Amino acid sequence: MDATKELNQAGRKSRAVFEEEERYLAPGVQSIATLSGLVLDKGRGSLLYDADGNEYLDFVAGVCVASVGHAHPEYVRVVSEQLSRVSVGSFTTKHRLSFAKGLSEVAPNGLGRVQLYSSGAEAVEAALRLAKSVTKKYEVVSFWGGFHGKTGGVLGLLGDSFKHELGPLSPGLYQSPFPDSRRCPLGAKGPHDCAGHCLDFLREMLRRETAGALSAIILEPVQGTNGNLIPPEGFFAGVKQIAREQGALFIADEMITGFGRTGAWFGCDQEGVVPDVMTIGKGMAGGFPVSGVVTTDAIAQAKPFANPSGSSSSYGGNPLASAAADAALSIIRSENLVENSRLVGEVLLKRLQAMKTRLPMVGAVRGRGLMIGVDLVRPATGEVLDKETCREVFSECLRRGLLTMAYTSSVRINPPLVISQEQALSGAEIFEEALAAVAKRRGL
Repeated sequence: MDATKELNQAGRKSRAVFEEEERYLAPGVQSIATLSGLVLDKGRGSLLYDADGNEYLDFVAGVCVASVGHAHPEYVRVVSEQLSRVSVGSFTTKHRLSFAKGLSEVAPNGLGRVQLYSSGAEAVEAALRLAKSVTKKYEVVSFWGGFHGKTGGVLGLLGDSFKHELGPLSPGLYQSPFPDSRRCPLGAKGPHDCAGHCLDFLREMLRRETAGALSAIILEPVQGTNGNLIPPEGFFAGVKQIAREQGALFIADEMITGFGRTGAWFGCDQEGVVPDVMTIGKGMAGGFPVSGVVTTDAIAQAKPFANPSGSSSSYGGNPLASAAADAALSIIRSENLVENSRLVGEVLLKRLQAMKTRLPMVGAVRGRGLMIGVDLVRPATGEVLDKETCREVFSECLRRGLLTMAYTSSVRINPPLVISQEQALSGAEIFEEALAAVAKRRGL
């Protein structure tokens, strides 16, 4: 960071607005919003500006949402124009047709049917209804560390503590170990051995624990909430094979990994595996709340899912949502943002991995495209860094003008896909400076 640049400080305007809102807003919003106290005024590309004029380089993108950056001129034009015409209803519009057609051209081979929804959890629940319609069975398996939404229908598939004290959970939902590269849950020595053990466990779990009525297995190509964790080679294909053995559908939850985030159009493309169903969202509409279920023509015909109004949503696919999705997809294609994600991601990953030689508190660094994970550890023990210290790192980044998810020991770095190589390296420099400042203060 330029030594002459002043550190960002939350100013009077931001503090006043944030504190007033706190009197009305219910608790439970995203941690990054409450910890930062930011009151955002505007954004441009990969930059954000608060109410006091402070500038921040965005390494979060609304958690992989702002794929085409902030206030992209073409995105603003298309969405504004549609808003001035009509914004509600389930009728056909030119943008919905254009998006559906464009999606079929970039989706994995054979996945040419889409139904649109509003939120990620809504799309996942729709995908499960589709699987039950096809198989006439009712059980579902997900994996430890996975995240598929917080609504009641999918809460039991969530592989973390978010669901604690919210039971009872929906019946027929099961979980199996995920081959975590940081520490295999089954004690295997290497990632490939861990993947094999986890696949064996899955088969045995299905035999012993379920009622033999498996409708679907759902898996993220990269586990985002679990620290941008990539499964070992072959695990994704192995899970699909087990789904086949069970007569179940294989669902790839591409809510985060879709639309170029991993340096390919979809995360499953990196695995060379075509799922039966994909759930999509977040970056697909550049920030507008749109999600979807993508599948084959044959699977989409299954009833009751395919009955009139059987798979519809009040807001899904409305004219405004369709315009946003169409605009984002068009920008991603025309500006080659999938390739930008791959190229800039490779450079950024290499730069972050180099920090390990200078900062012992930096543990494993992994990533695909602009979906990177950095583990923060205590050098003496290798144990994950405590929450208080991580929040210091987050604050140091913020003061230096970098917005990143560094308030946890598994830092997730996912900037907008429009970020330049220069901006990405500048952000890495700020991140290292913040880590060094905390390491010096904490004696790490």
